[in-house]
Amino acid sequence: MTPAPTRDPGHLTLALPKGRILEDAIALLSQAGLPLTMPEKSRALRHEFPGVTVLELRNQDVPVYVDLGVADAGIVGKDVLIESGRTVYEPVDLRFAGCRLSLIREVGAGGDIARVGTKYPRAARAYLNARGIPAEIVKLSGNIELACLTGLADAVVDLVQTGSTLRANNLEEVDVLFHSTARLVVNRAALKTRRERLRPLIERLRELTSQ
Repeated sequence: MTPAPTRDPGHLTLALPKGRILEDAIALLSQAGLPLTMPEKSRALRHEFPGVTVLELRNQDVPVYVDLGVADAGIVGKDVLIESGRTVYEPVDLRFAGCRLSLIREVGAGGDIARVGTKYPRAARAYLNARGIPAEIVKLSGNIELACLTGLADAVVDLVQTGSTLRANNLEEVDVLFHSTARLVVNRAALKTRRERLRPLIERLRELTSQ
């Protein structure tokens, strides 16, 4: 493997997720003093700003890039962070992109839960194990609710924001595993090597999110 090039310790590389979090993340980081603007719509995945590189990634890849040191810091939902199992420093709850990870069944469903469909097998397994439920977990990629509606699973574990999709499909939340918001995550080595850039950023984000 070719070693990664040495980077200027004053330069930050940030991993940001595509989609709904990106715009809010750019706005908040700009408020915190970074010279960022929303990237123009293009196929570019790497964006250069004065002293900052932004990597535009899939949600699930943000903790990987930060943990392995390709990015110094990133922003990702707590749900994705928990599911990743990656060891990163999580200094700030940014308090946007709020949702909850819930156990969902058809309205009025009874009986044991033998099979659970989810995009979050790690979180689902921890939840089921803690309650002594020996259910099979089926990893799915999208339209998780259909697993309940078609009989593929007795329950699903999925993100809920407003609950409108559940109501439209005769589903209900049975339990909430945890609440999720966007978090700043930082590579532990970068916290030392880029201390002069990262420490002020962390403190400013804490100020902005505590108001």
